[in-house]
Amino acid sequence: MESKNEKEMTTISFIFPVYNEEKGIVLFFKELSKELTNFPKNFSYQFICVDDGSSDDTFSLLKTIKKSNSNIEIIRFSRNFGKEMAIKAGFDYAKGDAVILMDCDLEDPIGLVLPMINKWQEGYDVVYTTRSSRNDTFVKRNTALAFYKVIKFLSKTPIFENSGDFRLFDKRVVNALLRLPERTRFSKGLFNWVGFRSTSISYERKVNKGRKTKWNYSKLWEYSLDGIISFSTIPVRIWTYIGFFCSFISLLYGGFIFFRVLTRGIDVPGYASLLIVMLFCNGLLLINLGVLGEYISRIFIEVKHRPLYIVDEHLKQEKEL
Repeated sequence: MESKNEKEMTTISFIFPVYNEEKGIVLFFKELSKELTNFPKNFSYQFICVDDGSSDDTFSLLKTIKKSNSNIEIIRFSRNFGKEMAIKAGFDYAKGDAVILMDCDLEDPIGLVLPMINKWQEGYDVVYTTRSSRNDTFVKRNTALAFYKVIKFLSKTPIFENSGDFRLFDKRVVNALLRLPERTRFSKGLFNWVGFRSTSISYERKVNKGRKTKWNYSKLWEYSLDGIISFSTIPVRIWTYIGFFCSFISLLYGGFIFFRVLTRGIDVPGYASLLIVMLFCNGLLLINLGVLGEYISRIFIEVKHRPLYIVDEHLKQEKEL
């Protein structure tokens, strides 16, 4: 594999989606600045902080940090559009030869940044990270495992297990991602759908005990549905097979009733059995309509062509790349 062409100056763009991070944002940039002092001198940086409509002092703190760091660029949304849209905005404004996406809660180890860049310079277009273990609750850990198994079965696009958003992308991968205009975005799938040469780095993720996760089970459920529906049509197709199966069983049962009437005469109709069959079939129909409704609702969202996000304020970096 050929390594990346070395330039006199290599620009690395960092994308930080932030939402109510006032407790840790200052410490994060201190740790990041400390780590970057160990990097080669031929690197320049662009720090893109996308404030996803924070309701605390995150934006004010970012402006304060920016006064002492001319590489910081701040994009503030007019409201909370979600992390997926913050990631998209970061890609829109990134100018680097490589782009690194990471959270600023210090759970993604900053010490992996240089090894990721080294892998990129070896010739890989995407360097993704995988957690060697999940320090989550029993329920969350097993529901995540179940999700990965389900989407692996349903989708032709590989979704790497225990792989988060902490990744490095070559500029041409970013350009490919920018060509995907969909509004219901499942980034883990999009990152793999575009392809390119990829490699992984495993790490042990730290747990910030003082930080409360912003992803409750309701949001995780919605995100899982988005992933499955965005990358598989099997949930719709499977109802065709269920319909054929139910029809086949009905024909068999109808034939059984016909021959029994011929041999034994007409039985007194059974209310209980009829009620059970009706409730079962109606339940199947309602589930079928629900699955179709999930796909149709996403079509409805796409055809409106609303902007993915709205920028309220954009503070550019002082050093132009």
